[in-house]
Amino acid sequence: MLTHGNPNRGTKMEEVNEKLKNFLITSSASGVELDCLASFRRYRQELQRNYLHYETRKYQLILAFLICMIGKHYFNELFANEDCILGMPQQLQKAFRPPESCDFCREMREVPRLANVDPDEFEQNYAYAGGPAIVTDATPNWTATEYFDYWFFKDIYETYGKRKKAARCQFFPYQTGFRNIHEAFDLDAARVNYEPGTEPWYFGWSNCDPEIVKILREHYGRPYFLPRGSENNAVDWVFMGGPGLGAHMHVDNVRLPSWQSQLKGSKEWILAPPPECYYSCNFLSVVVKTGETIVLDTNKWYHKTNVLSGEISITVGAEYD
Repeated sequence: MLTHGNPNRGTKMEEVNEKLKNFLITSSASGVELDCLASFRRYRQELQRNYLHYETRKYQLILAFLICMIGKHYFNELFANEDCILGMPQQLQKAFRPPESCDFCREMREVPRLANVDPDEFEQNYAYAGGPAIVTDATPNWTATEYFDYWFFKDIYETYGKRKKAARCQFFPYQTGFRNIHEAFDLDAARVNYEPGTEPWYFGWSNCDPEIVKILREHYGRPYFLPRGSENNAVDWVFMGGPGLGAHMHVDNVRLPSWQSQLKGSKEWILAPPPECYYSCNFLSVVVKTGETIVLDTNKWYHKTNVLSGEISITVGAEYD
């Protein structure tokens, strides 16, 4: 059966009209002008627009942050020298680090030392196993062991270090308080030579300027033992300093395993498994001596270094695929 509407609808509309009429009469009697009500309505609409604008900007900022961090993680090779507008704090990086399988460290009791190792053997047993391993004969033909010292690097960076590309390379002051590499290469001879009463120093930097890379790589090359099909990262790292300092305990946020050659001096490495592997793996300690090269995955192993007494420590290294 078809109906022609609710018979009570007309009555309800009349009630609404009557209430509206009474509201207008009351407003007029109370001195409330309709213009005032209209202004309030416009003000409320403006607040709503501002709120929507704020919400939109907030989510745009969050989205930009996520895109930047994801891009930095997955495209590190392409954007090795680009920084996010907003960087993720190191503690948050650790908090969001995916858990590791402990297979890479479960059977490790001590750090093996290798010599005259075939690249195929190294690839099969060590290159991508997470490490660590030490190769004792990787640097005999490198002139870096003869030429590299504080004054050698100082001369290069006074000549090329103010170029735009060099200025964008990463710099690690550690406990020295240096603000940049130019301050690090502005020490007087007494401090460089660790004369009594002077402050110790230790710092590191990435060598990302092609002109400087070309000069430094004249004195060292790709380690002979790396897998035949692997390539070095375009960016090399240099760490230099004297006894009493080193890198604090940390884990890296890079894509690949790496090698680091001890060109001068000696350095102790203290290695700790990630927290999820504390009950499955051992803590390790090993001394890397002049001419030796340590290989490990610094994304998995937490590591700390201490420069030992004696000659100033100088190391160079890079990631490899």
